[in-house]
Amino acid sequence: MIKRSQLLGLVALTLMWGVNWPMMKLSLRELTPLYFRAVTMSCGALWLYLFYRARGLRMLPRGNEWRSVVRLGLPNMLGWHTVSILGVKELASGRAAILGFTMPIWTVLISVLFLGERLTRRVAFAAVCVAITIALLSSVEFNALSGHPMGILWMEIAALLWAIGTLMMRRAHLTLPVETLTVWMMILSSVGLWIFAWLSEPWPLWQFTGALWFSLAYGVFINYGFAQIIWTVLARSLPPATSAMGVMAVPMVGTLSATLIVGEWPHWQDFAALLFVISAMAAVLLPSRKVESSA
Repeated sequence: MIKRSQLLGLVALTLMWGVNWPMMKLSLRELTPLYFRAVTMSCGALWLYLFYRARGLRMLPRGNEWRSVVRLGLPNMLGWHTVSILGVKELASGRAAILGFTMPIWTVLISVLFLGERLTRRVAFAAVCVAITIALLSSVEFNALSGHPMGILWMEIAALLWAIGTLMMRRAHLTLPVETLTVWMMILSSVGLWIFAWLSEPWPLWQFTGALWFSLAYGVFINYGFAQIIWTVLARSLPPATSAMGVMAVPMVGTLSATLIVGEWPHWQDFAALLFVISAMAAVLLPSRKVESSA
């Protein structure tokens, strides 16, 4: 049973992350993908570091804690954020969001195959719904003359990395504050992103419109600010399948807000995929009926 505070956290993440997808697409009109990630993640990490340090939290890992920062940061931060932004570049933002949040399929499969977790009927139903979502959106990209099937591959690799990171976070035995872990995962990942961007993309001219500066600010203070902390806490406090599928409403917000922010109009396949996403979310979030026998 999900607690009220956890449900409120999931709702907040839905809004923050949902709007972030078209905001990223807006930024990519003027800024290359990896430099966009490097700028927003490094600035977001700095903002969070100063904020939590002002609140008196211990902000420096000690000894073996650095190993946890690196190990958890590779899939959760560097892997997901690097690969997913390449997918956003190729696809419509709402479609990329839906494909990225197919992560629960990988979470469930890894948990069942390697971690000995039980595959319930609810989780199996939700996984089937998400699989149909992938098939619907893949058909659009492969059939369209201007489709970008490579974007689908990027997003599924990103989803797999996120699933692995979620399970690693859940099973980790941490001695440092979650806030400190998140900030240092962002700091080290941003260093990697700056290196990747410098090696593969032209240096930006930094002559941006007001819309881009606004989208960059959103990425720094919302996506890499409050949302990162909420997600890290939820990933450790909820069961893997619930924490993964609990934010499946994000693609709905992303798809609908993309029409207003970047003028992307969804196809019927997108709406059908959203229905399956809603079904997957309901299967996980709605409480199950338990028949209690009388003593």
